[in-house]
Amino acid sequence: MKLNNTKRKNLLTYAVVTVCYAVFQMLSLGGNLSSTLKGMLVPICAYVVMAISLNLTVGVLGELSLGHAGFMSVGAFMGVTAAISLQNVIVSAPLRLAIALIVGAVFAGIVGFLVGIPVLRLNGDYLAIVTLAFGEIIKSVFNNLYLGLDSRGFRLSLLEDRTNLHEDGRLIIAGPMGIGGIEKIASFTAGFVLILICLAVIFHLVNSRHGRAIMAIRDNRIAAESVGLPVTRYKMMAFVTSAAMAGAAGALFALNYSTVVANKFDFNTSILVLVFVVFGGLGNMLGSIIAAATLTILPEALRGFSNYRMLIYAIVLVLVMLASNNEQLRSMLSRIIPKRKEHTHDA
Repeated sequence: MKLNNTKRKNLLTYAVVTVCYAVFQMLSLGGNLSSTLKGMLVPICAYVVMAISLNLTVGVLGELSLGHAGFMSVGAFMGVTAAISLQNVIVSAPLRLAIALIVGAVFAGIVGFLVGIPVLRLNGDYLAIVTLAFGEIIKSVFNNLYLGLDSRGFRLSLLEDRTNLHEDGRLIIAGPMGIGGIEKIASFTAGFVLILICLAVIFHLVNSRHGRAIMAIRDNRIAAESVGLPVTRYKMMAFVTSAAMAGAAGALFALNYSTVVANKFDFNTSILVLVFVVFGGLGNMLGSIIAAATLTILPEALRGFSNYRMLIYAIVLVLVMLASNNEQLRSMLSRIIPKRKEHTHDA
């Protein structure tokens, strides 16, 4: 059998993720990780999933989305709501976590579908602006949503708390106060499994007939339409898949903290995830993983520099982006590190 270049890259991505998980897990079990870095393992996994899911929209589909944090917030709030509702029914924390991730993904996928109906008929800057607006709308909805649970079931109200819960009830979503008293059931292992699942979904989609159609639409929409490809349907497929993965990442992220508020998933979060994608390379999933992990750890690593750490962080970003787009530096590196000749062998 022949192992082509795409399969090699995919296997390399799986290998890098697995090795990193094994190394950090051993360091954690051996007590060789600082408490700060240990507490960042789950958020890093969530941001990695966010980065590769947005790369599906930006890198593979070729559409700029600035509202990805909105789908993350849907997954976070719905996933936590599911986990809290099942506390007295399901004792196993890993099972509740798995259900919460699925619920977060499903609700985010539904919202992605509803948002995609008007949005995906647009292109370029128009699509970016509208997705930004939808992201802010979703954040505003959760800032004004009150959701409680009592013996009568779920009670919902907007703008102010009119749930009128019984004494046995609990207010889960409390408007701008978000959700408090969350049982922290997210784990590094669950994050690792979620990354592998999302990579498998993306690689399977990209390497399928549907993926080739999506990339054809990205390269030349008019030519794709001329040969009869249903452009809107394929764009919706990629957009909803991306939104669902962002929802699962949001549920994982939220279940790592005791409190979650809607303002955490604002425009700045969408831009941060977009930086991960651009920094790692459009369409490059391994690059997005490395960028998300590195740029999540870097601000904490520079915390000792106090007021100057974010300035240093910004300078590092600018320098790396300039270096990665410098043709002279690329040619110099190619001379220093000659490219290996690719050989294919029959198995």
